[in-house]
Amino acid sequence: MSITLLDQNTINKIAAGEVVERPSSVVKELVENAIDAGATAVTVEIKEGGISFIRVTDNGSGINKDEIEIAFKRHATSKIKSIEDLMAVSSLGFRGEALASIAAVSQVELITKTADSLSGVRYTIDGGVPGEVAEIGAPEGTTFIVRNLFYNTPVRRKFLKTATTEGGYIGSLVEYLALSHPDISFRFISNNQNKLHTSGNMNLKDIIYNVYGRDITNNLYEISGKSQDIEASGFIGKPMVVRGNRTYENYYINGRYIKSSIITKAIEDAYKGFIMPHNYPFSAIHFKINPAIIDVNVHPTKMELRFSNNEYIYNFVYDTCLKALNSKELIAEVSVPDPVAVKMQEAPVVRNVMPDVKLPEKNVSDSMPCKTETKSAESAKAEIKPKRLPEPFEIKGSLQMVKEDKVRYEAVTKSEPPKQMNLFENKLLDENSRNKYRIIGQLFDTYWLIEFEDKFYMMDQHAAHEKVLYERTMNKLHNKTIGTQMILPPIVLSLNMHEEEIYKTNQDIFKRLGYEIEEFGGNEYKVTGIPAGLPKMDYKQLLIDVLDGLSEESASKDPDIITEKVASMSCKAAVKGNNRLSFNEAFELMDELMKAENPYNCPHGRPTLIMMSRYEIEKKFKRIV
Repeated sequence: MSITLLDQNTINKIAAGEVVERPSSVVKELVENAIDAGATAVTVEIKEGGISFIRVTDNGSGINKDEIEIAFKRHATSKIKSIEDLMAVSSLGFRGEALASIAAVSQVELITKTADSLSGVRYTIDGGVPGEVAEIGAPEGTTFIVRNLFYNTPVRRKFLKTATTEGGYIGSLVEYLALSHPDISFRFISNNQNKLHTSGNMNLKDIIYNVYGRDITNNLYEISGKSQDIEASGFIGKPMVVRGNRTYENYYINGRYIKSSIITKAIEDAYKGFIMPHNYPFSAIHFKINPAIIDVNVHPTKMELRFSNNEYIYNFVYDTCLKALNSKELIAEVSVPDPVAVKMQEAPVVRNVMPDVKLPEKNVSDSMPCKTETKSAESAKAEIKPKRLPEPFEIKGSLQMVKEDKVRYEAVTKSEPPKQMNLFENKLLDENSRNKYRIIGQLFDTYWLIEFEDKFYMMDQHAAHEKVLYERTMNKLHNKTIGTQMILPPIVLSLNMHEEEIYKTNQDIFKRLGYEIEEFGGNEYKVTGIPAGLPKMDYKQLLIDVLDGLSEESASKDPDIITEKVASMSCKAAVKGNNRLSFNEAFELMDELMKAENPYNCPHGRPTLIMMSRYEIEKKFKRIV
């Protein structure tokens, strides 16, 4: 078969495959052009998922009449002039491929008007074949109408999904674009129905509300950070705002929605210890990064970019997110739903004062299946002064009936809404609160009941003790103050070739951690010393688990990974549930928890405490209606 040169029309259709994958690709390119043109309002309208009809209207600067036909030529752009401009490109588009690619596989109509023109211009191009340029009355800005996408490339059209699915892709894209540019008003219309409308008032939180709703908007932390070449602003979700995938992790670099494994890892690593494994946080973060240290020309859709210094970017994002998380008290407030009204059936007179009634068995499990939420502002603050309460005591024997001097039977029919207060003004886990809380007792030999000011707390003794042991061990390891505890008899390990390789690769780190390990002949090793201060546990299994963990991490040389695995394994010695502790032990546990860097979650992300406000409790007893 002889080699021939393809005609320009075929070249354009092939090249269009890199830029125009589906209808959402068309919308992305046209909206980005509108943003680059300085638009403050953009309307996206589609029908049948954008397959048959797409219209993008903006109030930007428009296109000059004598530049319209050039704009549809491949590699025609106003964004850059030379290769050097790529080092400082700030526009969303710069390749000059979008319009030519779209026009090659659809029927395009353009209506545009610049500020200094008396009339607008209408131009059509059908499958890459130019039409006529005609004057028309039009407002300032540009309107693109794209009809019958892939009508001349049926193979491409065959791979499109249903109209509903394609429309969903476009809807998600418009949401990302709206979040990336709070200063622009976006309107999205699908099949003549308004789906999204943002005001363009530069308030990112308003757009988050429009896109994600009230529940997420009410559970956000504002973040900000600045260094020499990078600045960050936006919001991250509280630890209870999580999803099973990364769809809620949004971040934008210089106004561009992108995906970066470096930034994703930094955000997720900041949340370690705050959320459960395999859960992913919410984020909507804007980064302003010096264009000289990034390369945006590495992906056909410009969805990925390259940093000149990955470690610098990672550390900045990680520190910024962690700072926001550590600045707040992260005890979840529990909202107990009102009981479902049950129609009472007629029953004989009850003769027994204390009938045998089985209560619903609904224990609180480790995974916390009940609905939890943290209220950002609304809470009740009782007009009482905290006082030093008497020492706690343990009640033994049968249930005692306590009579109040006065019993109020009338319910309060009207009540003022809870006053706005700073949720983090008075922290239970602040050392200044040491003499202000009162431990009431233990529930199910697992949960400790605590009263502090106008709030009621429940502490999971296992999660709390686990956190205390974790941070105690980690502090020793990071401060390099951990010594070696000699053991008799020594531990003998039999390692396979892979495990032996992992150990030899990291044996200097094991030595720094306090391990004394010697070869014992063949594939056996003798452990004569272990890290001092480790709680009582199966030390042999600990070492095996660490080796297994290093294998899973592809034999990483990062000491932090190893030390965290050692500390995490040491948490196996934490007191378990269903074990009764004394009040003194509970007080000691609270004191230790107060000293922790992040006392609100165990190393696996489970909460150490949950909270219910006095206002919420009184609502349940109908004292407040």
